[in-house]
Amino acid sequence: MRADIMVDIGTVCMAQQDGGAPTTLAAGSAPGESGVSVLSVRFDGGMHLLATPRCHCVCFQMSAGFDCAADADEDVDILVVAVDPGRMALAAAEGALPEAQLIERICGDDSALLALARTLAFESVHNYPSGALSWNEAASSFVDGLVVGHTAATPARSRGMLGKDLIRRLRDYVVAHLDEPIEVEALADIAGRSPFHFTRVFTRSVGMTPHRYVVHLRLQRAIELVREGRSGLAEIAARTGFADQSHLSRWMRRVLGVSPTQLVA
Repeated sequence: MRADIMVDIGTVCMAQQDGGAPTTLAAGSAPGESGVSVLSVRFDGGMHLLATPRCHCVCFQMSAGFDCAADADEDVDILVVAVDPGRMALAAAEGALPEAQLIERICGDDSALLALARTLAFESVHNYPSGALSWNEAASSFVDGLVVGHTAATPARSRGMLGKDLIRRLRDYVVAHLDEPIEVEALADIAGRSPFHFTRVFTRSVGMTPHRYVVHLRLQRAIELVREGRSGLAEIAARTGFADQSHLSRWMRRVLGVSPTQLVA
């Protein structure tokens, strides 16, 4: 398994009945920063699985952030969708659920998530025939479904989290000033914290630094404008705070895995 194409799952030990490694059917993620990857594995004759995940691992049985083990005495295919915790935190914050924590389950059924997981695995097996953008959209839908259907609100942890009302105020400020320079000091003032403390708490709450969150919101708006098709890239870059058209294009390729022209193809 290539480590560079997988979310950092953590320590995973897998063996089939003969003691050998199982067959990997699919592994990886399309270009971009979806924060999601898939691993489809076939065990012949039996299965032993022991893992200490560093990410959220959805196996259709679900495990997230705890030691898990599984054994079987027959042929087994498993499909694991690994989700970076930062990507999960961002989805929760954008859904006004910053205190949400993934529910640990031993069993359960979610046909919509399973369908998305199968789509991701199919794309991985066939080298992403629908393109990186389609992958990233399916991955985003998977994470959103995980947040909506498999999390529960928990009290703010003692180390500090930003509440949903404050996150909404920060988002509203950024959106209102997209075409201007936005400094972390201005965001920290809104939160009533020092820039250093604010950056730490914000990153913990939203899953990315304030700077990357500003870029995230700039890019979201730029994508909307590109798809509307009424403005050129230079104008869109200026309206959303990117230095120029090339700067916007580089961020689109990095995050979405596609160029602006591919976005509307």
